[in-house]
Amino acid sequence: MKESLVTAAIALALIAGAAQEREPISGLEFANFDRTVRPQDDLFRFVNGGWLARTPIPPDRITYGTFLELADRAEADLRAIIEDAVAHRDRQRGSAKQIADLYASLMNVALIEKRGIEPVRGELKRISSIESRREFAATAGRFSAIAAGGPFPGTVEELPDSPGRPIVNVSQGGTLLPDRAYYLKSDPRYVEYRDSYVRYMTELFVLSGLVNRDIAAQWAHNVLALETELARIQWSQEDLRDPARTARMYTLNDLSREMPGWDWMAWARPQGIDVIGNLILSQPSFFKSFAALFAATPLDTWKAWLIVRYLTANAPYLTQALSDLRFEFFGKTLTGQELPRTHWKRGVSIVNAFLGDAAGRLYVERHFSPKQKVRAERLVDSIVTAFKGAVQEAPWLTERARRAALDKLSRLSTKVGYPDRWRDYRGLEIRADDLFGNVERAKQFDNSYRLARFAAPPDGGEWLLAPQTVNAYYSPARNEVGVPAAMLQPPLFNADADDAVNYGAIGAVIGHEIGHGFDDRGRRFDGKGAVNNWWTADDVQAFEGLTRTLVTQYNAYRPIEGAQVNGLLTLRENVGDLSGLAIAWRAYQASLNGQPSRVIDGFTGEQRFFLGWAQAWRGAIRAEYLRQTLLSTPHAPPQYRANGPVGNLQGFYDAFSVQPGDAMYIPPANRVRIW
Repeated sequence: MKESLVTAAIALALIAGAAQEREPISGLEFANFDRTVRPQDDLFRFVNGGWLARTPIPPDRITYGTFLELADRAEADLRAIIEDAVAHRDRQRGSAKQIADLYASLMNVALIEKRGIEPVRGELKRISSIESRREFAATAGRFSAIAAGGPFPGTVEELPDSPGRPIVNVSQGGTLLPDRAYYLKSDPRYVEYRDSYVRYMTELFVLSGLVNRDIAAQWAHNVLALETELARIQWSQEDLRDPARTARMYTLNDLSREMPGWDWMAWARPQGIDVIGNLILSQPSFFKSFAALFAATPLDTWKAWLIVRYLTANAPYLTQALSDLRFEFFGKTLTGQELPRTHWKRGVSIVNAFLGDAAGRLYVERHFSPKQKVRAERLVDSIVTAFKGAVQEAPWLTERARRAALDKLSRLSTKVGYPDRWRDYRGLEIRADDLFGNVERAKQFDNSYRLARFAAPPDGGEWLLAPQTVNAYYSPARNEVGVPAAMLQPPLFNADADDAVNYGAIGAVIGHEIGHGFDDRGRRFDGKGAVNNWWTADDVQAFEGLTRTLVTQYNAYRPIEGAQVNGLLTLRENVGDLSGLAIAWRAYQASLNGQPSRVIDGFTGEQRFFLGWAQAWRGAIRAEYLRQTLLSTPHAPPQYRANGPVGNLQGFYDAFSVQPGDAMYIPPANRVRIW
């Protein structure tokens, strides 16, 4: 009897499994739809109009949508993991104890307030007492090494001519406002931003305890004047689209000879750049002008400038007054954000920042199943296969470029979910009663980790993003695409859902990232990650002819009065969206094996594919921040990321019977097809 019951239970389970296979869920969230809008007129609003109507942007956010909803979910999952570690801190060992102690140190508000400005008082005095320009450059280099307000942002990349060998790539910097336009535009709005910045800096100097309010105000005006001069010599966002055209490698001796005025060796030594002896400058003309400006400007002004950068970088780890001051200007004034992030969210962020792999390992154990990984890997493989087919058929590629592209695809490394090798945090001292010390030690630990790469390049097992990150990436120097576990969640990816929405959402995102290896920047790197331009002049001309129309399409979008999308600034990402969607569509069509798609929830598979794409881009942006993004970011607002590409794909017209007169209709002659 018992055996019969077991047999019956197995049979029922098989029947249930078969039924589920026959009737999978669609993966669409219909409560977010707005049925008063036709998809032929506005696909974005048809899919997301209900969500837009009832979902305010959270007060601690400047933008919100699918990706941040996933980030919130991952953040809540990590909070549970971290607070469980805190609850059992006395029994924890290794990285689990480090996580618990780091989180606890930020949550100990009373102790942070009691210490006040004391953790940085010594450093502020050292800056104030700098007597030589060499000493200043060395201090600025030390701050660059530990992300504490150095003058230029830099990244460790692969050596262009020797993949696997790291090098530092340094970009222009020196200003804290979002874009050079904030210093140079005469519109009343930007004048008020600058006035608010002066007020922020004045109060910052007062809270530092270094000077009285009158001197603080003078220092603030001096810093604004200096940063305005830096803004004048910075490249515009349009010019920054392709720094590879002018980026150059220099030895430190070259820099000392060609760009006098700044002590390059003193600045380089704390960062370990002197070990390799050379670096890449992405915008050489900026650095030459910077060196001359440094030599011509009083040292006291530079010291005030460095104090602003140092305190701004460290304010989140000091008193509430400093943290609030930073938020009021950089959060509320510049972006419209209403409230700062709650304390526990800041705690999760600091754990992610300094113990990302340790937290990610625990996250994966709880929230990313083998089933999700296997299904996602199959989807990624199908996108790569579809890309190969598209390259073989692309009419604009020359045969030489086609062969090189196929070779590059054959060498592409795909990483899904989490790394094969986790980072080791042994040697990093974390104390539950020392937040600022933890931050400084963690930054120094990271710098030592980067320096170690110069001596022993990584074996390829490490990732550029932690698995709990809601993002994806393509690295041209590594020729790899990475999709972290936190991205592989509904609505972007659902292992229990039908394929159509998965292809339209995460499939297109993966296609977008791979596509960056084959656009006007990616074509400068071959399949081994070495600098090697594999396009001919004919390929360049053909690509520019195709994308010129895309620039025109996006230039016509006006999300707010008096401001439009910059089709040139956003071109590379728009090409990525169009390419990713086209490749994912090709992969989905191949997955049907010549059979008609299934109708689920009243929609064909073809329709669900495009609905899934639009669902991935649901989102809203605060007006203040939107103005900032239109000036300085390479991504179009979410409604245009959803609607812009689909009007160029014939599959969308077929799926929804789009006709002339429909708002989404683009005449065939004006449609852009790259892949």
